[in-house]
Amino acid sequence: MENNKYTVGTKVIMKKQHPCGTNEWEITRVGADIKIKCINCGRTVLIPRIEFNKKLKKIISQEG
Repeated sequence: MENNKYTVGTKVIMKKQHPCGTNEWEITRVGADIKIKCINCGRTVLIPRIEFNKKLKKIISQEG
């Protein structure tokens, strides 16, 4: 993605689906690693920024 400026509260769609059945996530922490929370089940995952950029499909809504 061209836009590498993410903020807390941004909702994104990842390429792979979460086992609970959705691929929509909300960013809860931004830094060298990015922490995302599943919108359906609430599970949180901490991913390195480089890996997050590769797995990101689309930004749904930009907060802030």
